[in-house]
Amino acid sequence: MNHYEKYPLHLTNSLSGKKELFTPVNAGHVGMYVCGPTVYSDVHLGNVRTFLSFDVVFRFLLHLGYKVRYVRNITDVGHLENDGDEGEDKIAKKARLEKLEPMEVVKHYTDDFHEVLRQFNLLPPSIEPSATGHIVEQIEITKKLIDQGLAYVVNGSVYFDVLKYNEHHNYGVLSGRVVEELMESGRKLDSQDEKKNKVDFALWKKASPSHIMRWPSPWSIGFPGWHIECTVMSTKYLGETFDIHGGGIDLKFPHHECEIAQSVGATGKPPVKYWIHSNMLTVNGQKMSKSLGNSFLPRELFSGTHSLLDKGYGPMTVRFFMLQSHYSSTLDFSNEALQAAEKGFRKLSNALVLIKKLVHPGGSIKHTALDDALLKLVDELYKNMCDDFNTAKTLAVLFEMSARIYDFKSGNTSLSDVGSNTFEGFKEGYITFMEAVLGLKSEEEHNQELLSGVIQVLIDLRKKAREDKNYKLSDKIRDDLKAMGVQLMDGKKGEMSYTIE
Repeated sequence: MNHYEKYPLHLTNSLSGKKELFTPVNAGHVGMYVCGPTVYSDVHLGNVRTFLSFDVVFRFLLHLGYKVRYVRNITDVGHLENDGDEGEDKIAKKARLEKLEPMEVVKHYTDDFHEVLRQFNLLPPSIEPSATGHIVEQIEITKKLIDQGLAYVVNGSVYFDVLKYNEHHNYGVLSGRVVEELMESGRKLDSQDEKKNKVDFALWKKASPSHIMRWPSPWSIGFPGWHIECTVMSTKYLGETFDIHGGGIDLKFPHHECEIAQSVGATGKPPVKYWIHSNMLTVNGQKMSKSLGNSFLPRELFSGTHSLLDKGYGPMTVRFFMLQSHYSSTLDFSNEALQAAEKGFRKLSNALVLIKKLVHPGGSIKHTALDDALLKLVDELYKNMCDDFNTAKTLAVLFEMSARIYDFKSGNTSLSDVGSNTFEGFKEGYITFMEAVLGLKSEEEHNQELLSGVIQVLIDLRKKAREDKNYKLSDKIRDDLKAMGVQLMDGKKGEMSYTIE
């Protein structure tokens, strides 16, 4: 029996604002789409919290027994400076400033994004499509919206007609925004504005002569709008209606609202059953932002080099800290909170190491109240995670379990006082929820994996140096590693292995 048959999952749907019983579009299968990064700058901690939140959702759905297709996109075109329809493309601007090709910028920051998430022990998605890889599909859906009278062409650009859409649908169904109020607020259209209405948004933009990211279309040489990419990629890989769409709360409007309008306009169907949004980070009670100087890069958090930090913290400590708060709640960073998290995680981490070494002596005994207490704790792990992925309450149960583990280790409670099946279920539950569900490892194990990863990178660099006949660099890598106690061994067929002395 799958766990999801025993433990029904309830989640808070941003669309209704209510907690709902989760029922997938296709029984036993889950399609999940999360808006990924715009790859033009370093990954900030706020981004990490969003992707970490959905990593736990992904992990728990897998553990419950669902077959999950998790799609997380890469935005590598169309996201303009003001998050609207004007200004310069963020990636193109970065490329121009650094005198690089745009795809060089994309490659650099995509690699950085992946490395940061690897350090935090996030699982890779099932599919990671990019906006530039789906230009044709974005043009096709734009054609469809024009044909249905929901989009119009002006001077080579194409805009979605929100007022036309709102005649038969509800633009604002997710965010609660009212079109009439949006029309009245903010600036008025000026003579230079191409849009019919200020609330309309771009599906395709004609490129200026200086714009370096550009593709041919029926309307102009140009580039797609920001919102259309997610509509295209989510429906292509998950279908016209899929289960879960996630992202940071800042994307609810206008990005996700526009996605709904585009999808409903093109297919006549609501694209998503359950919308989930993670909340923002604050620092000492203030919103985290670059302008306030309180925005952290992960490496600053690990090294402790940020001016607001007293010391550095390991990736697993930071992951644990983020999981102490429900994904929909704001999370406040402070030295005191991080220090408390470090102590708390150390307790759980040490218990994880201990329970892996504990072996039940065997034999059968009468089922006791202790058996019931241990089994109840495992049951509570599932019930708390099935209650809208409540990691905070799940960690509270793990703390109770860690106290039991320390009692077993010290001898305060004898392993022979509990049934072997009960103990094995308790042991499996603790390890599974720590590692497979919450993605937490002991820092010792995590640091060993990081070391192995770094050594492998150097081995790959040495292989490349040898292929390029750069023997000076090849020998230097070998000698430097040897000086640090890492002995490389070359195989007959060019393979390399190593030992640590």
